Amino acid sequence: MEKMADVDIIEVTPREKSGRAASRALRAAGLVPAIVYGEDRDPAQVTVDRRIIIKELNRGSFLGRVYQLQMDGKSQSVLPRDIQFHPVSDEPIHVDFLRLADNARIAVDVPVVFINEEESEGLKRGGILNVVRHEVELECPSTAIPEQLTVDLAGLDIGSTIHISAIDLPEGVAPTITDRDFTIATIATPSGGVDDGEDEGEEGEEEEGGEE
Repeated sequence: MEKMADVDIIEVTPREKSGRAASRALRAAGLVPAIVYGEDRDPAQVTVDRRIIIKELNRGSFLGRVYQLQMDGKSQSVLPRDIQFHPVSDEPIHVDFLRLADNARIAVDVPVVFINEEESEGLKRGGILNVVRHEVELECPSTAIPEQLTVDLAGLDIGSTIHISAIDLPEGVAPTITDRDFTIATIATPSGGVDDGEDEGEEGEEEEGGEE
């Protein structure tokens, strides 16, 4: 069974002023302007410590992780839906958070992780792991988002194809693509072919025959 993504806490503070000048001042102070929207409520303008956002970005899968935003003693489940970066420094300059109801179902991109590559017969023989999808969009309960999808390559040979049906998804979680059993990855033959050691023996026999 896939491990569920942890729910982490982010402290935010209300943002009274909006506009470019106010946002520039906040960024100069090490803060990232953000907005919290959804659940048929008015959007809330907040700020987040830039170091926290950078830390979460470095963990990976930021846009697929549920957070608890804490502000003024209250907590709200949210999912980051968009992040903007400075075109030169590449630092985060704005974040959008979507409010989540307890029974909400959401579509998120979940990363695919491959394990036991050293136990794949095809890869040991020189095959190439051709990853078709590094992430898969899943429809999940907001309280049960898988941290990752795990593909076990043990025993797979050249020519093997891994479809989404081969991955054991948690209860209530399903791919957003429902009309086909789509491919996650294949183990392909290398461009130079696979050397099984048989050709060399055949060539040797031919040479011996020629000498006779």
